Amino acid sequence: MEQQTLPNSQAVLILGILSIPLCCCYGIPALVLGIIAIVLAKKATALHNENPEMYKGFQNVKTGKILAIIGISLGVIYIIINIAMIAIYGFDGLQEMQQEMLQQYNLEG
Repeated sequence: MEQQTLPNSQAVLILGILSIPLCCCYGIPALVLGIIAIVLAKKATALHNENPEMYKGFQNVKTGKILAIIGISLGVIYIIINIAMIAIYGFDGLQEMQQEMLQQYNLEG
């Protein structure tokens, strides 16, 4: 019998990869994509464990799950940093810092 590609193995890998760079968008997209990737990886792992010789592509699932965990971790760290910055400086302080940085770069550039 010919081996079938494990369902959602590429999707898990792609979502895991995308969760890492998207953690810089306030962390929320990284959390969403990472959680979806882990849920899909859990389903694919269960399917693979039932009949391992029938499916190929399990390495993509394992890699995607690891990348999703990294993306979720980075997203959580980014969210914690944002909350801390808001708690320390407040919204007005952050807006003032951004305005100062924009003015500085406009004068130098």
